[in-house]
Amino acid sequence: MIDNAPLEVSIVWFKKDFRIHDHVPLATAAESSQYVLPLYVFESDYWVLPDTSRRQFDFLYQSVQELNLALSDLGQPLVVRVGSVLEALDELSNSLKVTSIHCHEETGNLWTYERDEAIRSWCASNRIPLIEHSGTGVVRRLRSRDGWAANWNKRMAAPLFGAPKNLQRIPNLSLGDLGSACQIAPAGRGCRSQYKGGRSEGLSLLDSFLSHRGHNYSKEMSSPNTAFNSCSRLSTHIAHGTLSLKEIVHQTKGLHQSGESKFKSKEISKRSLSSFKGRLHWHCHFIQKMEDQPNLEAHEIHKGFAGIRSTSDDTGNFESWKNGTTGFPFLDATMRCLNATGWMNFRMRAMLVSFASYNLWHHWRDTGLHLARAFTDYEPGIHWSQVQMQSGCTGINSLRIYNPIKQGYDQDPEGDFIYSWIPELKDVPKEFIHEPWKWERFGRYQGFSYPERIVDHIQTSRQAREKIWEVRKRADVKAESRSVMKLHGSRKRRNTNVSKASNTLG
Repeated sequence: MIDNAPLEVSIVWFKKDFRIHDHVPLATAAESSQYVLPLYVFESDYWVLPDTSRRQFDFLYQSVQELNLALSDLGQPLVVRVGSVLEALDELSNSLKVTSIHCHEETGNLWTYERDEAIRSWCASNRIPLIEHSGTGVVRRLRSRDGWAANWNKRMAAPLFGAPKNLQRIPNLSLGDLGSACQIAPAGRGCRSQYKGGRSEGLSLLDSFLSHRGHNYSKEMSSPNTAFNSCSRLSTHIAHGTLSLKEIVHQTKGLHQSGESKFKSKEISKRSLSSFKGRLHWHCHFIQKMEDQPNLEAHEIHKGFAGIRSTSDDTGNFESWKNGTTGFPFLDATMRCLNATGWMNFRMRAMLVSFASYNLWHHWRDTGLHLARAFTDYEPGIHWSQVQMQSGCTGINSLRIYNPIKQGYDQDPEGDFIYSWIPELKDVPKEFIHEPWKWERFGRYQGFSYPERIVDHIQTSRQAREKIWEVRKRADVKAESRSVMKLHGSRKRRNTNVSKASNTLG
């Protein structure tokens, strides 16, 4: 090498894939380059978006910290920058000869989509190869949904990539200050998360789920009383890539086929593992929708449903929904729990969307933004696909309008969940906890502060159903529905009611 010539490096750009195991960009770069520069950029413009929150930042920050330790053990610590990826690449390319940039494909929100387009343009202008590797079952530039499920199975069955044995330290390289990233953390937008980031925590959750917590997963995932233990709670780790989807599938499939589960009942074990594996599949199925239609976070999947709902909150009912003060105990307990913890099981998430979309007839975009900030496991592709589906905006899914009172009786029959999250109802007898307005002392004893119901849920559900079907019966809407089905519909089982699929791994 000529004296004073810039050092040749291959950059591995970490997005939300905070691990060194089964990381194809890292493994590929380490195999082909002498110097690998692992880069993560805390993007300041991203963290002011309305779908971001402090709890998401905290989880991500903890995951980056642990990634840095793992890379340091290999020999080359993480290079951290705060600002924009373009600025970081400009800076690094001024002092180093960047021979290639490796990263995972990402299906994020519209902002990350446009960011990636800008990076591709920068790389083309600077004649630097940008090599984007697939990390999930989502297919880029998909031409047809036919054969998608078989392709998912093939990708998930592929061998896992091990971590590099070592990385050569790049001399005279400024690593940046990881602590300085905290200055861009969103302030006052959501409580701190109760869930810890980092790969070690993800591995611990996976082990405990597959060894004992998931014993009754298929039966206990629907109730908030049991879901916090029986669900995997891996959704946040998958969203941030501390674990790869493929390694989770490998472990789950291997356990399912071998029958060597530590569960007490192999029969229940296989049922639960099969149910969980199905949700890993649906994870990619829903993200594929955003990959194929990047603007669906802002526009209806089915244009026939555009503009049918209100975006105003003149009554204050939407604020009551956000705060858990609607007067429906089980619904309010669910929202308060989510706001406090950052996680909720799928059925309860669907109920929250259903109430806002049908009983309040509020626009799904506002509903989705509040829930996005509340979810530590916010995954844009799944989130916006599900919010629209649960709001009846796809034209191809069955309407599922959840009755919040019936859900309470079904999922919290003794009222334990309600009592734990709504202290105002502590003196209400158990037989009235789901419908306290039927209690003769409702609102009349000293200190009672729980509100009256903000809407008639039976009447508003009926009205919403009529409005949706009025749209769906139109000839132009039926024609558009066929196009939506062709683009987004599942091919695995033609009669599958995809509205029953989970929007989160729990």
